[in-house]
Amino acid sequence: MLELAGIIILGILAQWVAWKFKIPAILPLILIGLLVGPIAAEFLSEDGSKWIEPVWNGEKGLFPGEGLYYFVSLAISVILFEGGLTLKRAEIKNVGPVITKLITLGSAVTFFGAGILANMIFGLSWELSFLFSGLIIVTGPTVITPILRNIPLKKDISTVLKWEGILIDPIGALVAVLVFEFISVEGDSGFTKTALIEFGKIILFGTTFGFTFAHALAFAINKKLIPHYLLNVVSLSTVLLVFVESEIFAHESGLLAVVVMGMVLGNGKLQNIKELLYFKESLSVLLISILFILLAANINIEDLLLLYTWKTAYLFALVVFVIRPLAVFLSTIGSKLKTNEKVFISWVGPRGIVAAGIASLFGSKLIKQGVEGAEYITPLVFMIVLGTVLLNATTARLFAKLVGVFLTKSGGILIVGATKISRILGHYLEKNGRNVVLIDSNERNIEKAKELGLEAITTDIYSDALLDNIELSDVGYLMALTGNPEINKYAINKFGKQFGEHGSFRLVTPQEILDDSNNPKEGLFSHTDDFNSLIEVTRKHPSIHEINLLDKKNYEDLIKITNKDKDIVPLFIKDLEGELHIISSYNLDVDKIEKGYKLVYLGKHLDVEKV
Repeated sequence: MLELAGIIILGILAQWVAWKFKIPAILPLILIGLLVGPIAAEFLSEDGSKWIEPVWNGEKGLFPGEGLYYFVSLAISVILFEGGLTLKRAEIKNVGPVITKLITLGSAVTFFGAGILANMIFGLSWELSFLFSGLIIVTGPTVITPILRNIPLKKDISTVLKWEGILIDPIGALVAVLVFEFISVEGDSGFTKTALIEFGKIILFGTTFGFTFAHALAFAINKKLIPHYLLNVVSLSTVLLVFVESEIFAHESGLLAVVVMGMVLGNGKLQNIKELLYFKESLSVLLISILFILLAANINIEDLLLLYTWKTAYLFALVVFVIRPLAVFLSTIGSKLKTNEKVFISWVGPRGIVAAGIASLFGSKLIKQGVEGAEYITPLVFMIVLGTVLLNATTARLFAKLVGVFLTKSGGILIVGATKISRILGHYLEKNGRNVVLIDSNERNIEKAKELGLEAITTDIYSDALLDNIELSDVGYLMALTGNPEINKYAINKFGKQFGEHGSFRLVTPQEILDDSNNPKEGLFSHTDDFNSLIEVTRKHPSIHEINLLDKKNYEDLIKITNKDKDIVPLFIKDLEGELHIISSYNLDVDKIEKGYKLVYLGKHLDVEKV
């Protein structure tokens, strides 16, 4: 009981430490696992026992016999299902050919390159060498996300890294399964044929079970055949059912089945999808916390001593500094990515839970089968996982500055609210070269924004999910444009520090308009226009115009006109370089206005000759 409680407590503590110090949770989790496992057994325990022992002699411990293998398998299935839920076809289409090449050509380069290195450096058999290389193909999104979350990067870079991490997980798992089947099939006769048949069965049953059960679950949820309070647990039990049933028909096909199931549900018209995502995300955090501590604690000091050689450093250095860059540069030939951007993507390639979990499963199985050299698989993969996470977590921000991809000025704009006025503004800003993201809890508003080609996210402003979105790393301005003054103020207070680095603005309230002395510093556009007046102007004149400015006095005269005319709202000043500057209701005075500057406004057309 103490060990079970201790794992959960230490796991959540590690997650909190990771959040507090902005590092991937995998780092403190593995360190804790090593501390309570092999390190405690060798240096801290009087009787030489581990503080947490997942398995004792295969019969005792937290998971006697095959118990640990079964638990790890089921836990990884839930984690991969949650990853599948986040895959959206529309987002994948926008990523471009770079992602496709990274998960195909890049995976092939890693597979063959790392396999050859493992054979040459450690003298492993070709089968084990390629099992090792198949396992380290994956770059886990749960590790990449916290690394990139606090580094302001160009959207293309963060998107490539995020989607590579999500899409490559099942690919790496399937490659490892294929190699494992080659190793497991005994005898030379029919060796290749049998393994390929098994792989074909994995594809067939994995996709079939995942697709079928996904539609069955979606039908049950949408037809309200499942009560709301049972929704999450029924979904969880269905995932486990799919995994187990698929495994019965084709061994090792369960992982593919749950990923396919998650992708189908995530891209379908499923009611309550948000609740399902939140539940699975929380469950994944708990399972990842438990898994990494268990898997690290299950390693013995003898396994670690196998790595106590210069060969380990050679293999790690070549995988990280040669194989990864080679895969990235070959995959990005002909792309619009600059050289320094390719270098940064090459640097960031941390491995995660799938690599560690499947390595532990396959390594222990092959050891029991008596395969020579199998004892190297688990510690070598853990070395790559821990080493890449430690390297990237400590150096990614500094490296981004060194190679020049760190955005010193984040010019992206986050607009809270996706009503018509927000969509008109967003469309204009996009046309003028600004990255714009609209957020709203109203799905209809989001759909209309996407129809205009705008990036829009359905989210609850009171949720913390937005803070974890690495695709918003280049956002430096926040504009709260909802019809609810309280939500606008809340958005400024909650997200202003992260997304409003260069300015956080909100619409003034009707009460503030009535009181000239109450003009907030974050007031947006005009002190005489609130949400209702903007909507009214948009209804009458749904267009944005530009008017040339002569000097500062000309600008001030125009502002006076807009204050008197309810059908005109000043928005931005466009300088000679085409850069847009948000007009604040708090301070309409502008330091510099030159001939050629433009006033950007919403509403009816201004007659220049009458100004």
